[in-house]
Amino acid sequence: MLSILLLTTTTNQLVPVGGDDRNMKKCLDNEREALLLFKAPLHDPHGRLSTWRADEHDCCNWSGVTCNNQTGHVTMLEIGYRNLEEFGNLTNLQVLYLSNVGRCRVEKVEWLSHLTHLEELDMDGISLAKAEKWVDVILSLPKLSWLSLRRCELSQVMYPYSSSFLNSSSSSSSSFFRLDLGYNNLTSSMYHWLYPLTTNIPISLGLNGNMLDGIPKYFGNLSSLTGLSFADNSVALNFPDFLNNLSLGLRSLFAFKNQFTGSLSDDIQKFSSLRYLDLSHNHLNGSISEKLWELPRLEYLDLSFNNLTVPSTYHLSNISYVKYLDLSSCKLLEPRFPKLIQTLKNLTHLDLSNTGISDTIPLEFWDAWPSQLKYLNLSSNNISGKVPDLLSNFAKDYSEMDLSSNSFNGPIPNVTTTLTSLNLSRNKFTGVISFICQIVDGLLYFLDLSHNSLVGQLPDCLWHFKHLRVLNLGHNNLFGSLPPSIGSMIELKVLYLFKNSFSGELPLSLKNCTSLISLNLGANKFSGTVPVWIGENLSGLYVLILRSNKFIGTIPLQLCQLPNLQVLDLSMNNLHGSIPSCLSNLTSMVQQGGFSQDVQYYRNVTDNIFALETYVDHAMIEWQGDEREFFSTLKLLKTIDLSSNRFADEVEDDDPISNSTNCTQVDLLCLPLH
Repeated sequence: MLSILLLTTTTNQLVPVGGDDRNMKKCLDNEREALLLFKAPLHDPHGRLSTWRADEHDCCNWSGVTCNNQTGHVTMLEIGYRNLEEFGNLTNLQVLYLSNVGRCRVEKVEWLSHLTHLEELDMDGISLAKAEKWVDVILSLPKLSWLSLRRCELSQVMYPYSSSFLNSSSSSSSSFFRLDLGYNNLTSSMYHWLYPLTTNIPISLGLNGNMLDGIPKYFGNLSSLTGLSFADNSVALNFPDFLNNLSLGLRSLFAFKNQFTGSLSDDIQKFSSLRYLDLSHNHLNGSISEKLWELPRLEYLDLSFNNLTVPSTYHLSNISYVKYLDLSSCKLLEPRFPKLIQTLKNLTHLDLSNTGISDTIPLEFWDAWPSQLKYLNLSSNNISGKVPDLLSNFAKDYSEMDLSSNSFNGPIPNVTTTLTSLNLSRNKFTGVISFICQIVDGLLYFLDLSHNSLVGQLPDCLWHFKHLRVLNLGHNNLFGSLPPSIGSMIELKVLYLFKNSFSGELPLSLKNCTSLISLNLGANKFSGTVPVWIGENLSGLYVLILRSNKFIGTIPLQLCQLPNLQVLDLSMNNLHGSIPSCLSNLTSMVQQGGFSQDVQYYRNVTDNIFALETYVDHAMIEWQGDEREFFSTLKLLKTIDLSSNRFADEVEDDDPISNSTNCTQVDLLCLPLH
């Protein structure tokens, strides 16, 4: 799952101005007192505003506060939901915390009027539904140029106010005004206060996540409207009609996750100022207009997850400036690798996943962007051939590559050490995996080499991977003992080694991987006893699969201490003794719902645009006589499988879990039918 966050600020880490401390201006007393007035009623158990102290006289050093280094005036204030979400109970009349919705409710905002030099204000997630005169106070800030009122319950308070709300920006000293009204349940009746908009100051307007059913025609006359975010309104409209109601001076249009129909027609050529265009996750169809590639300033283009087709030939002379291109799940009219891609000399982000490519990649493709790519995704095609060394293809900071679900063959190439995510799964790669020892910068958080024909041992160089969260080497021909350095991966969440030929006892160092939530070592040749430290140290596990190995001994009682365990598979080993009665203490097996923790991470897609990625855990489970692979439903599955061992006929201490001579599968709870 991928969700996009559009951010117009440059940082959430606000620091004192640079330079010699003796030359730095400290904040003004009245502004400092105003901030303390806001903080006073807040209960802050986690100390997130611990720097906001009365004995700390320079508020420019406080978290969430930025000052002008010449005057000392507060110019930027981030008090939004991202900063307040952990504050706890707020009981003062000025601020009321509603724990059931995780929201702060502000009733008095007069303190803001003292921050007369404020340029940027983020109140994301703070309810203004009962705030007195909040519009008047905000309009009194003469230098305000950026205002975020996302999730502020504006649908309850916006309409009584006049259109002067946006017209006030004409008196601002700023040369650009950004206003974000996203996720406020606004309907199209709010457009009446936008109608008289006459300011000549360029304006960027955010309307994401509301209940709007379109754009009125007069928006086409708003020459000052240079940016529009209209995503996630689920509006069912003909896209050419929507486009015809917009100003031709538009520089950015983010309209993903709607229900636009129709084509991306030649009308797009009229928007010659466009730099950013995101129409992903809609229902557009037909062929992408050739005129799109003639837009002289286009840098960012995302048309993914539509029914669009990409012609095999274009006039390509004017598109070398495109940096970001995502055509995922669009379809190429011909299965050949598209030649137009190699003409995009400034590409940093390229996604051609699931586009129907059935071809080899020309060698010149790999050399087209030296030290430049940040993201390359060619997954879910039928691309064959070998991959050359990629030591110099990617940017010198964070970068990602996904070539999964293709037919690439030969040895895995050497890759740049700047990769944070590498997915080469479900191909035909052969040879050893010693290349991972060259990834020494410690940036990697995701590595998936599963479903290939890799051989050899897992090299003992895993101390480089202190930030790795997912390691999947399943369905290969790897062998030998697990190296001691595996215990260095202290942030590892998922370790998937299913169906290899690993052998020997589990290394003691593995108990250091205390962040693990899913441990799948099934279908190997591991031996020795089931370690007691699994239950003592790996308390976060919800999946423990040791099936089809050579483990001996009894089931350690310590496994009963795993509070989140939902999938326990010890089948097809040489375990003996009685089934511990304490297995009935595994309360997660009988509770409603499923495991809620996700493996997530943000990645920097392009300038000030971030993507939230979620890893979907999976496992092969013997279910009702058949082996099935569970993906998104794995976190709902609750099962114990102890079959094909040598347990005694009885369960220890008269436990309600039944046990036959052959110890058939014990299912405590089937897949919930919700």
